Amino acid sequence: MLCMGGGASAQPQSGSAVPTVETILTRMAQARAENRARLRPYKLTRDYKLFGLERQTTKSEVTADITFVPPDLKQYAIQRANGAGLGEKIVRLMLDSETDIAKNYGSTDMTLANYNFSFLREEEMTGQRCYVLEMRPRRKDKILLRGQIWVDSTTYLLRRTEGEPGKPPSWWLRDARIVLIYGDVSGMWLQTGSESTANVRFLGQHTMVARDVDYKVSELDAYVRAQ
Repeated sequence: MLCMGGGASAQPQSGSAVPTVETILTRMAQARAENRARLRPYKLTRDYKLFGLERQTTKSEVTADITFVPPDLKQYAIQRANGAGLGEKIVRLMLDSETDIAKNYGSTDMTLANYNFSFLREEEMTGQRCYVLEMRPRRKDKILLRGQIWVDSTTYLLRRTEGEPGKPPSWWLRDARIVLIYGDVSGMWLQTGSESTANVRFLGQHTMVARDVDYKVSELDAYVRAQ
């Protein structure tokens, strides 16, 4: 049985060579720091598609350009929006949150300052062995998730995060469920896709699927900060 305690929990007994939660978290912190040191300015194009409950037809499609300059400057511009206006409203809410988090990325890091952790299991994802940890936020906050993370057993970088916000993201979105997918982009480990499902007040369940479709990695620092 798993024991939550005040921070990282004890490992279940098994014959496999699974590191302790404390060791996994330490290696995650090292991998995260090394990845941040490799971050370079980039501009990406991201497509968003909004679906209703049945997910048979797209209710809205939005395309946004997002610019990031290390360590904490993120900006976005909506390039195209078709269909229901609800789609663009949700996208702007998501991107506003994303830009705010970039300014204070430590507030959402997978650390004991933000979460309690328990080891759940080992699992293969896209051919790579992962450690699956349960995460429980230490405070009620819409930018923290209650759920699970998949940690690459070789690199100790996140491959997947899945959970629900510690508190509702807004008065008109309830029962939210978020999945984040990560991947390599020119040597940088970044979030490359997401799927968010929520009950929209008065309108029922909707799902927003986001996918990064193009990256341009370049020296944008001087250009962006001059704006």
